[in-house]
Amino acid sequence: MARLMRDAKITARRKRPFVRTTDSKHDNPIAPNVLERNFTTDAPNKAWVTDITYIHTNEGWLYLAVILDLFSRRVVGWAMDATMHTGLVLSALQMALSQRQPPTSLKHHSDRGSQYTSAEYRKALELNGITSSMSRKGNCWDNAVAESFFGGLKKELVHDVRFKTRAEAKQALFEWIEVFYNRQRLHSTLNYMTPDQFERAQPAVAKAA
Repeated sequence: MARLMRDAKITARRKRPFVRTTDSKHDNPIAPNVLERNFTTDAPNKAWVTDITYIHTNEGWLYLAVILDLFSRRVVGWAMDATMHTGLVLSALQMALSQRQPPTSLKHHSDRGSQYTSAEYRKALELNGITSSMSRKGNCWDNAVAESFFGGLKKELVHDVRFKTRAEAKQALFEWIEVFYNRQRLHSTLNYMTPDQFERAQPAVAKAA
């Protein structure tokens, strides 16, 4: 088998190393699952979902936090860093808040990770009148949209690519999110429009974004 694979220039795909991004072993308060898997909204800034993933580079891990608006599946906030600390998710939140300026009726859904349950993050949500919602323990389906986003990112960009540096990975991720995903990638849930096109096609609601 090894000889036939060499002759055909076929190589096996190596299993990627696994990193646990959700640290739920803490005593921080846990918000109820207010979202309850209701992944559709009729206007922007009614419900956001967020999560963290990791990208391997020759310099070490690079962590990416994103926030998506469920109305258009648009990435409205993101941040990257070499460590998976509370500041990472706070940076993504601040970007989303500055870009969207959401109303106080916004729901914010995440997992039970220590970053999202930290006092700093909970305070930031409270100060902006945002209702926190969290997945049930060990239930990835409660945050399926964010999980699906990362699945597409890994499949379309990260897999089969070896980033030499974190800076190289950051540049590639920036271009994939802002240039490709938000403005070029078609979504079946959006009638095969991009997030940007979907919002622009509905001026009455897009004006609120």
